[in-house]
Amino acid sequence: MLRPLRILLSPPKCPLTRCCSGYVSRMRFVNRLQEDDDACAAALQNGRIFLFHSLSPLLQRTNRETFRTSALTASGTQPRPQPRPEHSIQNQDHNQDHNIQYRTKTRTKTRTFSTELCRNSGQNLSWDLLAVLVFYVSDLQPILKNLGSDGSLLKESVLIGCSEQNQAEFCLDVGQLDQAAVEEQCGGTFVDLRKAFFLLKGAEAPLVAKGQALLRWHQTNRFCSATGQPTQRNQAGSHRFCSSSSTTYYPQMSPVVIVLVSDGTRCLLGRQASFPRGLYSALAGFCNMGETLEEALRREVAEEVGLEVQNISYSSSQHWPFPHSSFMVACHASVSPTHSQVDVDHSELEEARWFSLDEITCALQVKAPPRRGDLPVIWLPPPHAVANRLITEWAGLQRHGKDGP
Repeated sequence: MLRPLRILLSPPKCPLTRCCSGYVSRMRFVNRLQEDDDACAAALQNGRIFLFHSLSPLLQRTNRETFRTSALTASGTQPRPQPRPEHSIQNQDHNQDHNIQYRTKTRTKTRTFSTELCRNSGQNLSWDLLAVLVFYVSDLQPILKNLGSDGSLLKESVLIGCSEQNQAEFCLDVGQLDQAAVEEQCGGTFVDLRKAFFLLKGAEAPLVAKGQALLRWHQTNRFCSATGQPTQRNQAGSHRFCSSSSTTYYPQMSPVVIVLVSDGTRCLLGRQASFPRGLYSALAGFCNMGETLEEALRREVAEEVGLEVQNISYSSSQHWPFPHSSFMVACHASVSPTHSQVDVDHSELEEARWFSLDEITCALQVKAPPRRGDLPVIWLPPPHAVANRLITEWAGLQRHGKDGP
């Protein structure tokens, strides 16, 4: 069974300080902007904006040694960003169609990091870090004007959060403008998020993923599923409303369970045929309608590898932007060592096998995908992925002589 909620929501070890009060202040500030269109419009004029072009974020290659994390939440000592890269901040259709698009039988399969990376598996992958370019609205307005856009485009910005200084942060898709022209004016490059997600660091990756998810949701929910009439968004972009049916629509995520199975001394990893060579990950799949988390987990493991799990414990969760927006719930599960014979369903997985602690330790040392021509090597999803967290947790427990969480 899952751990009790009181454990999952245990209070922080640090005493309550002004930092905690600051968090409450920021959350209430964001909530106010979501409920008050005028307040949100005013905050936009002094806010920061992440740019996208057809859902690809505007990024800039940066040097691994000079990368600075958490610039969006710094104490205000960072220089004011300008539209040129040398002054940029290096931070951080209808609803019922939503599930049909990616619930094949791989209907119940979710894309992990590896599935997205495989699109480029024939190329040499660069693991140079990328930085997100962030603009103040006052800096962005003249750029948009030079590109032939009127002021109405800025009103399409979507609120994604706020800094520690209660400065609102927005995202904006400028897909209607010429991509090359925007890149030249802004000093960056629009990069497919599937290629860039794990080249971002710190708080950048989830912020960009959230921004893309909200922009995509607005692009695919412009009409009411009940009446077919256009829906209208609020200023913050936190919901859309149909005046004909009086229906309010909110952004949604599809629940996915991802599980690391252990027999006490080994953990079970699998790979799909589409994965890059040598990449293994934890088992994962979408929750079906009416299923509990535990039922979905047990079903997925039974379907994919023919095992019946016993104990289940919660680890963590993660928003996953691929293929659209998934809510990944990560768990550990165990099977009896006497009933650990794997029977792979090859319509789901190319391979699944048990890994020892030594093998996992070696795989965790691999910090980048092998390039074409390199010797074969087992490697795992990178630290940003919740699958990596599961594997790292299991390895740590094994080293301390524990069978599982």
